[in-house]
Amino acid sequence: MFSSLAIANYRRYFTGALFSNIGSWMGRTAMSWLVLMELTDGSASALGLVTAIMFLPGLGLAPMAGSVADRFPKRKILLLTQSVFAIDVVILATLVLTGVAQLWMVYLIAFIDGLFFTLDNPARQSFVSELVGSANLPNAIGLNSTSFNTARLIGPGLSGIMIAALGTGWVLALNSLTYLAMLTALLRLDSAELHPAPVQTGRGRTREGFRYALSRPDLLVLLACGFAVGGLGFNFQISNAVMATQFYGRGPGEYGVLGSAMGVGALVAALWAAGRGYPRLRFVLGGMAGYTIFNLIAAYSPSFELFAILQVPIGLATVTVMVTGNTLVQASTSPEMRGRVMALWGLVIMGVTPLVSPLVGWLGDHLGPQSTVLFGVVCVGVALLIITVVIMRTDQIRLRLDTSRRGWVWLERGSVSEDVDDPKR
Repeated sequence: MFSSLAIANYRRYFTGALFSNIGSWMGRTAMSWLVLMELTDGSASALGLVTAIMFLPGLGLAPMAGSVADRFPKRKILLLTQSVFAIDVVILATLVLTGVAQLWMVYLIAFIDGLFFTLDNPARQSFVSELVGSANLPNAIGLNSTSFNTARLIGPGLSGIMIAALGTGWVLALNSLTYLAMLTALLRLDSAELHPAPVQTGRGRTREGFRYALSRPDLLVLLACGFAVGGLGFNFQISNAVMATQFYGRGPGEYGVLGSAMGVGALVAALWAAGRGYPRLRFVLGGMAGYTIFNLIAAYSPSFELFAILQVPIGLATVTVMVTGNTLVQASTSPEMRGRVMALWGLVIMGVTPLVSPLVGWLGDHLGPQSTVLFGVVCVGVALLIITVVIMRTDQIRLRLDTSRRGWVWLERGSVSEDVDDPKR
């Protein structure tokens, strides 16, 4: 489960990323609270617009960012992007602490963060393979998710407590310090022990990434699953905020608890991914089913306590889809194409956020908080049905019941599912 930590470079990177991720989750929670409760009168639309602005650059620039990741040293790209993130959060913390912060300022900082996040994401995702090599890649991706979701477990709850005790500005100020951990880790990496992918030069590299993905039905299946859950269903920053504050009438501490509860399930999913060996497509589809079922129950939960408890299986199901899909995409992509393909993965899971987040916020304001949860239920549920039918018809898959086999139920599979579960490198 922790085999990649035996590699010194990965161990340094993992440690820096853990502290940085904790700070980032604290910062996300603080920014949501700032917009929803301090700069507006509980406007879910404003919160959705901040999220949309942050991911707007990725809608048009993600494929080009993937080409940059394949063309330039990824560590230098990460040093640049992490430095910009640190500067931005220092500026926002200063604005809040001095009492001059306005909503348009948050929008501007969110746009700058989004611009550099578009560059950061494919480089960071594909850099993992350069730290550990292909043999340890599934384990390293699982541990990366463990770091991210450990932070999700700690960050939101800690942020809620600190907002109540000290104020939003001090939470943002602390977040700025955690970026130093990531920058230090990147600077301490031993270049001689890295496994850099071949540098790609020349024109037309972005188009090559599209052509490569379109020629691979197995990748298209995974990208469709990522789009459903990451692009259409991952609206917890909005839905949890409005459910906690408007539907259940709770404060910052309880709002932070929701993020931490989801982090428990997400952490279990990440550790499972790190320890189970090579992942399978069935985990992705099962996670989509779990997302749909548990969010449907949560939308009609009669109490805040039950809603919070349900965030655990929701987090487990959601992160199972995202981590398994991420691992399968990276493992089934050739090293020289990995940055561009991961940019496409980032595009499908985050590229539509500028369109989806304002819609979810509008639904929350006009149809009620529950509609922000049900939006994801409908989108992911319908997508799961369509993807399953397409795979089964394309591969002529049939569901078999055999009590003599382990698990009783098994599938006869064809080309697409075989390619996903046993990818061609």
